[in-house]
Amino acid sequence: MIPTGIEEKLNQLLESQQELLQLQKQNSELLKTIADLNAKIALQAQTIAEQAETIAYLKKTIFGSKSEKTKNFNIPGQLSLFGDETPEDVEIEKEISSYKRKEPRKKKSTNEEIYKNLPSKKRVIPVSPEDRICPNCNGEMEHLGEKFVRDEIEIVPAKIIHVKVYQETVICRHCSSDESSVIVSAKVPEGLIKGSPATPSIVAFITYMKYVNAVPLYRQENTFLQDGAKIPRATMSNWIITCADKYFRPVYERLHHYLMDRILICMDETPCQVLKEKGKTPQSKSYMWLYCTGNDGLPPIAMYEYQPSRHGEHAKEFLRGFQGKYAVCDGYQGYNKLPDTITRCGCLAHVRRKWADAIPAARKKAEKNGKAIPAEIGFDFCNQLFEKERELSGTDDPERRKQIREKEEPDIWEKFWKWLDTIHASDGSRLGKAVNYTQNQKPYLMNYLLDERIPISNNFAENSARPYAVGRKNFLFHNSTDGAETSAIIYSLVESAKRNKLNIMKYLETVLTEMMDYNNEPENIDALMPWTDKMKTACSTD
Repeated sequence: MIPTGIEEKLNQLLESQQELLQLQKQNSELLKTIADLNAKIALQAQTIAEQAETIAYLKKTIFGSKSEKTKNFNIPGQLSLFGDETPEDVEIEKEISSYKRKEPRKKKSTNEEIYKNLPSKKRVIPVSPEDRICPNCNGEMEHLGEKFVRDEIEIVPAKIIHVKVYQETVICRHCSSDESSVIVSAKVPEGLIKGSPATPSIVAFITYMKYVNAVPLYRQENTFLQDGAKIPRATMSNWIITCADKYFRPVYERLHHYLMDRILICMDETPCQVLKEKGKTPQSKSYMWLYCTGNDGLPPIAMYEYQPSRHGEHAKEFLRGFQGKYAVCDGYQGYNKLPDTITRCGCLAHVRRKWADAIPAARKKAEKNGKAIPAEIGFDFCNQLFEKERELSGTDDPERRKQIREKEEPDIWEKFWKWLDTIHASDGSRLGKAVNYTQNQKPYLMNYLLDERIPISNNFAENSARPYAVGRKNFLFHNSTDGAETSAIIYSLVESAKRNKLNIMKYLETVLTEMMDYNNEPENIDALMPWTDKMKTACSTD
């Protein structure tokens, strides 16, 4: 039996031990709470920093310059970015090497170049009758010569003419007394559109104004009214849709046939809006897909295709029957739907854009007198590769081009990848997005080295998207799917003609005129391809 005094002390010790354990538990909970709060504070600080960066980026996107150019980096006292040193040796202690465009400045056009394609006339300013009297003898003076004073440019506004078409009828007067009189009427060719006053010239003009000069139909309607012609925009729209389906579509399909025979194809997509689309609201997005040739030495082709969504199956279906090996595209995952027989090639321009976005606006404007930040280093890696490609632009020999590529560019890529592995950034930051995008595109970016005809960027397709984007800013939306499909067909002909250096309006008018007689015969449609001698002669810009 434990004495009463000792038992009380033991109970006190047990209570003290329990209180101590309770305090330790509370202290542990407090420490955990503090750690959680610190983590939340750090996360909030990171989120605030990322949001501030996003706000600065959006301000720059909306109000600032869209150019990716930056001031030349010149950081004294640091090592060369592309020397023998590795990132492990010097980490980011590197100089961002100067990036200077080596292309000569474009020469100013001479008067001869400006006026060489214009019809000319001579206008002589005569001496007034009162000045032709000699002040000495009052005799009439004779013509001595002319002196050139200046060049002038005049414009003759387009004329809208109402043409009344009549059919001639002839009769044989020798047989007129008999009951079997001979009467013959002229064979009248069918009109462009049955029951319509539309002609190839006016439809080509309206089409050119809308799809090349980005003038919406309602503005053209107002212009026609100023010239005394009342042509409603609905009528013009019907003319364009009808002619696109009846005359332009066969040429479009033939362009697609030739495109499928190329070794490589460049691809892109851009959103559009269609108001009346089955199963979709007017506010929903549709897409205009773009496909074009690269610098493969053959006549250029640019094609558009309207689709209701951005699903990669659309690209796969469009390329059904593609005989080539390579497709150049951006990082959109929908392109993973392409067949395994097609090697996907990445776009360095998209990668460089990510690094350019990660450079703060203040850094782009300020002189670089200190250590380069990672975004500037990544941006300069891209510039170095573009500079190598620019130096090869004048190399006509494909084998020579391939040898130079394989000799000089893989070393830059190797250093780029090794340096990239040393960069650790928040996924939500612009730098983190640049790093992740570049790493995700690693399997595709160097595939351009497989063939000397593959471009290092997807600028061919992006340049095709630009004319459509300009037009979209003006007409805003397509009223129907027929209108969207019509736009795809016409933009294909327009951009292909432009790339083949044809007069676009002449080309559209020639296609409309010739197709009225060709009856969609494939062997005749081949003559309407924008690279044929016939089209170059009929639609030359000279």
